[in-house]
Amino acid sequence: MSFSRKFCVAPMMDWTDRHDRMFLRQFSKHTLLYTEMVTSAALAHGDAAYLLQHDVSEQPVALQLGGCDPVQLAMAAKLGDDAGYQEINLNVGCPSARVQSGAFGACLMAEPELVASCIKSMRSATSLPVTVKCRIGIDDKDSTEFLKSFIAIVANSGCDTFIIHARIAILSGLSPKENREVPPLNYQRVFDVKKSFPELEIIINGGLKDIKTISELGSKVDGVMVGREAYQNPFLLSKVDSQIFGEKAEPLTRRDYLESYIPYMESELRKGTPLQHMTRHILGLFKGEPGGKQFRRYLSENAFRKDAGISVLSDAIATLE
Repeated sequence: MSFSRKFCVAPMMDWTDRHDRMFLRQFSKHTLLYTEMVTSAALAHGDAAYLLQHDVSEQPVALQLGGCDPVQLAMAAKLGDDAGYQEINLNVGCPSARVQSGAFGACLMAEPELVASCIKSMRSATSLPVTVKCRIGIDDKDSTEFLKSFIAIVANSGCDTFIIHARIAILSGLSPKENREVPPLNYQRVFDVKKSFPELEIIINGGLKDIKTISELGSKVDGVMVGREAYQNPFLLSKVDSQIFGEKAEPLTRRDYLESYIPYMESELRKGTPLQHMTRHILGLFKGEPGGKQFRRYLSENAFRKDAGISVLSDAIATLE
């Protein structure tokens, strides 16, 4: 399957699970979606089939891996390839203490040679693209020179796509949430990387909330990755295929997109998936719209019930009227 990274939805822990990806796919055929981060250790020692399950209708989807053991990451990359993902991405950007305790995520930016070894090992195990998601720096390593050095070393291992979150990561003193908001955005550093490495595919990430800004920044690099806004305001994706990919599309309403998701929800309910596992991802659909608060409240108060079925969603939709 061919795909483009002109517009991507970021991997987000506890958010971009298979149900969310199926919901987001209703809005855009071309957006590249990413899984939540899955650690190579979890795949090696846990239920890999469960962790990697997804519906073919979600495609194109990339698998994000976390880890720092080249051998284990190679095994995980092979499992991701066998499971049908389109790309294997290595997380070199997550600043959480839990991830740091495993010696991976953003702290790996301080060890570019290890990252390069991981990439080389992963590439030997799969023919899929192997990419890196990183920050523009960490702690006191906050310079364009540091970032360019990191990129050069890792690119030499065969990685030609870098997704760069345009904030540094503060590895001690800030929570993951604060690391997404407190360090200032520095888009120029990402543009400088693209200028210095024109042969590499550079995707920019961080603070993107509207199609106009996305289009402007995307014109200076090779693509954009949107995170929280895509989850909290999924209707944003309804403009992607037409305004980013130039495809003529019939305008649909928020209700239309929700209706298109219902057959999947019904199918999952028959398999025993709790309704709340799916409805939690649609709470932002009517953000800023009349009745939106009532819709969110009704689902929040009723979808968790053990006997909750599709009628709960129908009743929530009725609150919009």
